[in-house]
Amino acid sequence: MNILVPNPSRRVFLSTLAFGAAAFTTPGLFAEELTRTPAQTEGPFYPNKLPLDTDNDLILINDKLTPAVGEITHLTGRVLDAKGNPLRNAVVEIWQCDGNGVYLHTGDSGKKQDQQDKNFQGFGRFLTGSTGEYYFRTIKPVPYPGRSPHIHFQIKKRDKELLTTQCYVKGHPGNEKDGIYRSLRDPKDRDALTVDFAPLKESRVGELVAKFDIVLGVTPDA
Repeated sequence: MNILVPNPSRRVFLSTLAFGAAAFTTPGLFAEELTRTPAQTEGPFYPNKLPLDTDNDLILINDKLTPAVGEITHLTGRVLDAKGNPLRNAVVEIWQCDGNGVYLHTGDSGKKQDQQDKNFQGFGRFLTGSTGEYYFRTIKPVPYPGRSPHIHFQIKKRDKELLTTQCYVKGHPGNEKDGIYRSLRDPKDRDALTVDFAPLKESRVGELVAKFDIVLGVTPDA
């Protein structure tokens, strides 16, 4: 797998300008205060054919001018090891269905070609920096048949999978009906995967911001 650091472009610069130091300078917590991010199933729809564009902006594909349909969300967070130290050079992958509820997977999109949003990238990657931060521009997740809105995450380093999980929308009524979400018996585990999608005050077009920190249950080698 060939993984590249996102190119400095008009799409990636948002991560440093809009959320830069303010989002990632919170002092580290003691390890005993951290809740390990629970693992969740990968599910059937990790892309079986990756798109040509796998950067951290899922709203625009390559140089197309038409954006994806959905509520634009600036999704940020940090990847921390079991001791609370930031994990540098970890690959964060996300994938989710588009605004019409279609995944970038032939097992799903092949049956719903007339519904698929061809302007949604559906999958993205980001290489964490020195403070373990990551950034994606995507859409607020929408319900999928039988599932509450969610975004899939996978954390890798040197091609080794460290964690696969999902994050959910805080306060969404479908959470308590979702079997995978309900499999988390401990309220702390549920809280660890539940994210607030809040309005971005500076936005004039209704953009949202969400912060999802990921705490690994292992301390990978540097």
